[in-house]
Amino acid sequence: MTPNRSTPRSDVKDVIIQNSFPKGGLRYTDHNGKVFVYAVFWTRIINETDNPFTLTIDFPADSLELASSAGRYFKLFLPSDTMTIEKEHLFNYGLPVLESFLDKGLQKASSVKRTINPKESSAFYVVTLFNKGVDGTLRTGLSLKGQNLFYRINDKEIHCGKINFKQ
Repeated sequence: MTPNRSTPRSDVKDVIIQNSFPKGGLRYTDHNGKVFVYAVFWTRIINETDNPFTLTIDFPADSLELASSAGRYFKLFLPSDTMTIEKEHLFNYGLPVLESFLDKGLQKASSVKRTINPKESSAFYVVTLFNKGVDGTLRTGLSLKGQNLFYRINDKEIHCGKINFKQ
């Protein structure tokens, strides 16, 4: 899977995080008729260490404001589907039935927990859902500081999880 953006090395030696550009930017209407704008991203974590680790990410159920775009609120979602290289060229990176996922999880927190073995990788989707379009370009990405994970949406950074190495 070739990343669509630069692939910075994390602070933890031999853990690589790749983040994609957005696909989508389309509208989603909830069951109450409220219209949102969404974009689909993917993130891939590569474990080049000699030990497995557990990746845990938790996004809040509450909406957050994007400071650089006043009045723009967003939520983050982690669909359970796994991203693969074969899906990279597809609409929404091949994420199936996004609308039904949002219908069921719109008011819920979103999380993922995966064990990544040595010399393996795992890729997952991240969906951003905004109350209205952002001013300018939308960029996101997961990063690692120590063993803490942070997700950035333009100028907003959120502590969202951690990596726990198993000995």
